[in-house]
Amino acid sequence: MRVMVAVKRVVDYAVKIRLTPDKTNVELKNVKMSMNPFCENALEEAVRLKEKKIASEIVAVSIGPKQAQETLRSALAMGADRAILITTDMRTDNEIQPLTIAKILQKTAQEVKPDLILMGKQSIDGDNCLTGPMLGGLLGWPQGTFASKIEVDWANKTIEVERETDSGTQVLSMKLPSVVTADLRLNEPRYATLPNIMKAKKKNPSMSKMLAV
Repeated sequence: MRVMVAVKRVVDYAVKIRLTPDKTNVELKNVKMSMNPFCENALEEAVRLKEKKIASEIVAVSIGPKQAQETLRSALAMGADRAILITTDMRTDNEIQPLTIAKILQKTAQEVKPDLILMGKQSIDGDNCLTGPMLGGLLGWPQGTFASKIEVDWANKTIEVERETDSGTQVLSMKLPSVVTADLRLNEPRYATLPNIMKAKKKNPSMSKMLAV
């Protein structure tokens, strides 16, 4: 079973946000960047599936500037097997809209051919909660959003997703391949070990330029 995990480079959640001098945008220069927290939950769940011998390969995918290689190296250090970076000079917090991101991930999924796509329910910069549902719609796959628990039955090619709702929880049973977006309550992401961090520094994510979609 191959799992594709979409991860995003964002301003670190602990950083105090500053505006650009013209007050039109968030300042990104000389600011600590890290992996979106919800993406960490998605990646952690993929690694746990691999530890259970359910997943055989984890492919981390990111869209952003060349500096997003560091985010992907963090994913490799956490347990991803390989990484793909689609580079762009446009800002991913407000210049590229969720539908464009979903279309890029759709094309990437058609090449990677995953059995499951995991991603954060939202990014902490845009807070749109739209990319996952749009990706599921474009692929024509079942989707489980705001997941707080996941159970995969690989023998029957099904996945059970417990998801958070305004009135409690809902359990969905879906056929694979599927798209699942992770909530913070899904798990507690691990810290990458020093040996894995050092190994990841020697790995270079495969890169391609973002084209018109």
